[in-house]
Formats: sequence, C-alpha cells, structure tokens
Amino acid sequence: MTTPQVSDEALRTQAQDIATMLARRGLMLVTAESCTGGWIAKILTDLPGSSAWFECGVVAYSYEAKEALLGVNPHTLERTGAVSQETAMEMVSGALARFGAAVAVAVTGIAGPSGGTPDKPVGTVWVAWKRRGGYAHARLFHFDGDREAVRRQTVARALEGVHALLTE
Repeated sequence: MTTPQVSDEALRTQAQDIATMLARRGLMLVTAESCTGGWIAKILTDLPGSSAWFECGVVAYSYEAKEALLGVNPHTLERTGAVSQETAMEMVSGALARFGAAVAVAVTGIAGPSGGTPDKPVGTVWVAWKRRGGYAHARLFHFDGDREAVRRQTVARALEGVHALLTE
C-alpha cells in the first residue's frame, strides 16, 4: 500500500484556514517542534501577515534543548524518552508557559530512516495541542513512508489538530 502524499497546496490551505481563525479571534500561536525541524512554523509564516497571529517556533531536537527551551523534565526524558506522550505534553505546555501565545502545538517523533526501535519504529510520532488555561492532549500516529513523507504527514496532522482546537 502506498502512502498518500500530502501536497504543498493542501498544507498551505490548512495554514490559511488556521491563520484566518487565529486572526479573527486575536490569538497567537507557538510551535514546539522536533522531528519536523520547524516545518510547521515555516508553512504558517509563509503566509503574509503571519506576525499578527504567529508568536514563535522552537525547534528542539536534543534532550538538552527540550529541557532548556521548553521546560521538559529530564526525568521524563530519561523514563519515557523524547518520543512519548509525556514529552509531547510537556513540550506543548512548556511552549505556552514560556511564550505569550494562546495556542500551542508540539511534535516529537522518529522520521527515519534510522532511529527506530521495535517499541518505537520509524514513523512513530506524538503530536500535542493546548490552549492557554486548558489541558494538553496528545495523539500517537504511526506514519508510513520515507523521512519526507513522515514529516509531511506530521505537519498535516499537527495543523488538523490546531484547526480542531480552534473550532471546539
């Protein structure tokens, strides 16, 4: 079975929809990214006028960066690893705690081609979302395909979750 390709146009459309909702509500968004390397922030800030609703994006690959920039507890990383529900939820909560945004999304995963284990194979990704004053929630995904496909699918699912959070 082939992995359905998420097109650049589809990502732009998702980003534009989110931009419209954030701007109408006067809300700011922050991203905390690991396996996507800033792709979520890039697709959002490709839009003109994004400074009105996009606060910042943090790319934190290493344990040390996750701890220093996003406040992820070192014991969480030691106990569950970087690719876990706990880490994703601490990343999204830390992004909101450190920046003035009202909405946050965080991603952490294994895009490949290496780095996978039997318990966490390549394509394993956790995405978390949170609104200021609300509770973080996270979802586990298992994506197929090469590094590009895993990352592209992660961006699409992360944006879908932001959209859902804004329409709740």
